[in-house]
Amino acid sequence: MKAIGYVRVSTEEQATQGVSLDAQTEKIQAYASLYDIEILEIITDAGVSAKTLDRPGLEKALKMLEAGEAEALVIVKLDRLTRSVRDLDYLLEKYFADRFSLMSVGEQVDTRTAAGRLVLNVLMSVAQWERETIGERTSTALQHKKAQGEYIGGVGFGYQVADKKLVKAENHKIVEIIVQLREQEETLEAIAKRLNESRVKTSRGGRWYAKTVSNIINREHEFLSKNGGFL
Repeated sequence: MKAIGYVRVSTEEQATQGVSLDAQTEKIQAYASLYDIEILEIITDAGVSAKTLDRPGLEKALKMLEAGEAEALVIVKLDRLTRSVRDLDYLLEKYFADRFSLMSVGEQVDTRTAAGRLVLNVLMSVAQWERETIGERTSTALQHKKAQGEYIGGVGFGYQVADKKLVKAENHKIVEIIVQLREQEETLEAIAKRLNESRVKTSRGGRWYAKTVSNIINREHEFLSKNGGFL
């Protein structure tokens, strides 16, 4: 079997014994020799965090698999591939469920075997369980905050959160002007033009458009209706 080796260290890990690039390379080569695997190339991501899959080395390795240059990816440990449950689930589902083989020296994962596929399924199940558990905890925490009277929604233009409550910000007067102009039957386009000519910036520092103005008005009406007509 032709395979690609993949090694990674973050900036903090570069000198760590057992995690260094040289140590990982040696383990992959020894593993390949033991199981008669031909390593075409060992691809490196040096000084790169595993918080994202946007890594030059990993992208190259996955493209080589897609191009049919190799059939498997060999790593020393799963955390060299990713530390994110979501990203691991994505990689397993898109690449290693049935298209290519994944071999991890540390976890003894080899998806060519029934035992390896079993471990893979367990990992995917655990990943799903962790996602659902995190979702439940987040939901419970948000419900608790809501019960305590804390504001948990988004913060629109003209508002801010102070003492865990949604209150008017200094620029709320702009919102009041927008609503007033609209009540005077001025068009959304005309209001946006006024704001741009006055060099008023949106919450993101950009230009105003009819849709932006409409969103502000709708959000203001929603806030007022939820708070008895005032904040």
